[in-house]
Amino acid sequence: MAQQTLSELYDLVRSRKENPIEGSYTDYLFNKGLDKILKKVGEENTEVIIGAKNTNDELIFETADYLYHLMVLLVAKDIPLSAIEAELGSRLDQQSRLHERPNIDNL
Repeated sequence: MAQQTLSELYDLVRSRKENPIEGSYTDYLFNKGLDKILKKVGEENTEVIIGAKNTNDELIFETADYLYHLMVLLVAKDIPLSAIEAELGSRLDQQSRLHERPNIDNL
């Protein structure tokens, strides 16, 4: 089975923005603009939650959709994947500041 890394997916989406393929879904999203992209990210996020309550296969499928739309959003906002990786790296070995956060159980 073929595999694709997040970096490869990001590069593909960025390439599609720079060299659109007319009629492609990625081209459609970029042409519709940020509001449409944000709507799809929100929809896919919800579907991940629903998928998690169902089967692992559904969760995997919906997570892949979510990650694709998230990459489209990052490219649309000109945020390189390396910026996300750097942010994640900056969090290594940090202690949680959970005590500084509101208790979400009481929201």
